Amino acid sequence: MARPPLILGLESSCDDTAAALVRGREVLSNVVMGQAELHAAFGGVVPEIAARAHVEKLDLAVQAALKEAQVKLADIDAVAVTAGPGLIGGVLSGVMCAKGIAAGAQKPLIGVNHLAGHALTARLTDGLPYPYLMLLISGGHCQYLIARGPGEFRRLGGTIDDAPGEAFDKTARLLGLPQPGGPSVEAAARSGDPSRFSFPRPLLDRPGCDLSFSGLKTALLRERDKLVDRQGGLTETDRADLCAGFQAAIRDVLTEKTRRALALYAEEEPELPAFAIAGGVAANTAIRTELETLCASKDIRFTAPPLSLCTDNAAMIAYAGGELFAQGACDDMGLAARPRWPLDNTAAPLVGGGRKGAKA
Repeated sequence: MARPPLILGLESSCDDTAAALVRGREVLSNVVMGQAELHAAFGGVVPEIAARAHVEKLDLAVQAALKEAQVKLADIDAVAVTAGPGLIGGVLSGVMCAKGIAAGAQKPLIGVNHLAGHALTARLTDGLPYPYLMLLISGGHCQYLIARGPGEFRRLGGTIDDAPGEAFDKTARLLGLPQPGGPSVEAAARSGDPSRFSFPRPLLDRPGCDLSFSGLKTALLRERDKLVDRQGGLTETDRADLCAGFQAAIRDVLTEKTRRALALYAEEEPELPAFAIAGGVAANTAIRTELETLCASKDIRFTAPPLSLCTDNAAMIAYAGGELFAQGACDDMGLAARPRWPLDNTAAPLVGGGRKGAKA
């Protein structure tokens, strides 16, 4: 049997500069250079700063990935790169770097949808057969997708405003907790009382799998302001209880919406039904555990990536590129960086996507 192609992957869609070498499902190297210290003073990612940092770090990440994998640039079979969606400056930095490498080394170039990278992580780590149901929950995206192939996805629903990761980050800022907000809120919630505050469970009164978390964030803001007005500030107990209630609300919404998505997925009558989660919020233990319990009750295989592959990384891009490459996909030097790139082009745009248009 012929060896799978060796793919160099590049990822720069937000604030992580990453490069990886993947052969089939074997991750030979996976280098991620974060930028947390550059954005810490601003309470979130500054696109211009992120783009400049990517320009400075991309070649270093590639060199480190090649060294870790103990291969040379001439050994690779193709270059896969995130071509969108994401912060356009960062995406453009990665695409231009990949073009340079592909042209200089005379290797094929493959543009990869960042969301497809997350969605195919379950195949990289666990070899899930198509079709499987995927919940992509990250800082900028939240979608239920039926994955039928590396470039074939059916969207069942998604967020009409803030993604869960955005909501976690904004909640952390409202409560004076450090960024990134997801780990900070989860850590504070461990000692909190989730029943102290009555937070809404948005859109559970409506059919379907769409989600909304902006109103939940506003409800937390109001509870915080009541406490500040009444007692002049927040205690550590207040923060813990607010975080616990907020996290429980997101967990409950995702659990119910997943129940509905599983019912729709079952209509496809998959031979080996499976449900996978991916994205940064997939690292949240409370959410992960609840969804795993739901799947166990329905005898559906549950898959979640290791924490190192939940957040943005280039191994998922290299793997997705490898699947596309196996199908004959190849881009030329006209490959464009795209700030928005829906996985399901047949689905209607999600309403409430903000001033810049419907969410990807």
